[in-house]
Amino acid sequence: MKTKFKEQPAVISKPRVNVVTLGCSKNIYDSEVLMGQLRGNAIDVVHEAEKVGQNDIIVINTCGFIDNAKQESIDTILQYSELKDQGKVGKVIVTGCLSERYKPELEAEITNVDSWFGTNDLPQILSTLGVNYRHELIGERLLTTPSHFAYFKIAEGCNRPCSFCAIPLMRGKHVSKSIEDLVKEAKTLAKNGTKELILIAQDLTYYGLDLYGKRNLADLMKHLSDVDGIDWIRLQYAYPSGFPMEILDVMNERSNICKYLDMPLQHISDNMLKSMRRGITKEKTTDLVKAIRDKVPDIALRTTLICGYPGETEQDFDDMRNWVEETRFDRLGCFTYSHEEKTHAHSLVDDVPQQVKEDRVDAIMEVQQGISFDINQLKIGKTFKVLIDKKEGDYLVGRTEYDSPEVDNEVLVEATNDYISPGGFVNVEIDRAEDFDLYGHIVK
Repeated sequence: MKTKFKEQPAVISKPRVNVVTLGCSKNIYDSEVLMGQLRGNAIDVVHEAEKVGQNDIIVINTCGFIDNAKQESIDTILQYSELKDQGKVGKVIVTGCLSERYKPELEAEITNVDSWFGTNDLPQILSTLGVNYRHELIGERLLTTPSHFAYFKIAEGCNRPCSFCAIPLMRGKHVSKSIEDLVKEAKTLAKNGTKELILIAQDLTYYGLDLYGKRNLADLMKHLSDVDGIDWIRLQYAYPSGFPMEILDVMNERSNICKYLDMPLQHISDNMLKSMRRGITKEKTTDLVKAIRDKVPDIALRTTLICGYPGETEQDFDDMRNWVEETRFDRLGCFTYSHEEKTHAHSLVDDVPQQVKEDRVDAIMEVQQGISFDINQLKIGKTFKVLIDKKEGDYLVGRTEYDSPEVDNEVLVEATNDYISPGGFVNVEIDRAEDFDLYGHIVK
């Protein structure tokens, strides 16, 4: 639980801003930008401090995507609100997706929060904290990740019509950032020691259509690849419909662009894809996956699937499970469908029982566990370039270019004989492999 805290002694001190982040990597990015602005305005700011003080101003960056995330956000607001009532923190400010989506209802139910803001209210949050938004700080962030990698948001919002998704309600239409601003931000990060950029957006492949009149992700990748000090560039959250194949050419041409692609496909049954308004069919999806693998044979493909969407029959589910077995993704995540208000799918009957949804998720992940084990066995005896993220116990823990933080394989190396500081690259030969972990030794 992210909201662990200890009370400090009752000492009067200058107000400090403590930012608490819930939800996805896009929220992490937003919190980092907020903290960069605060630090640039000489405000004492920390991220998820273990100890809270009676003058602390708590800024909670909420998630409102699915039921579990919404409940975690509400619980966090209530916990800090209670501390405020007890005089143990100074103020509570709420921002982010939950606040954007449910502000009137939240204000009515939780009356002791000082201010509520949405997803695009950074200048207003800063004003409430007594400072102004400073344009010259574009690219300045206070990273919450280890300094050697950073989530790198290239666009906000989404124009896709997916029936199950509330993101457009919370983050608005797609707005691309300019290549110029993104290169400036990348240079600032590289100067401060960042070696890996993880490109994120609701839909990376839509990048540039609003600014340049064309899908321009490939051009952006080239510009970012030219930034000195950036060793890895990773693509997350690509959309399959209208996929710009030219980005694969850049992936092949540039050694610092990871052969990795996260492309949430959500389902494979034509019935489900049509109802989900995904703009693609099973045949086109299968052809796309094959074309990507043909063009970049050693690419690691990650996807995300939904179980229990309204109307999902046993046949629909069997089609998806069989397709997962056949397609053999390197990485896969699976989630139960969440019935979200004001989405197109909310007009449908949420007719798959929760237990059935969960059983179907378990069945998909059981298949994927076997696939992941088989794929990892093939890595034994091979040597990979590994970025060390941390030391944990007796092990150095790192990742290959085929693995993103938090969600993919980790490479564990015994730290008894060799030590590499986090953020360093080493070559590691794999000695043994499990479902989701690789073990190896450093090759000099």
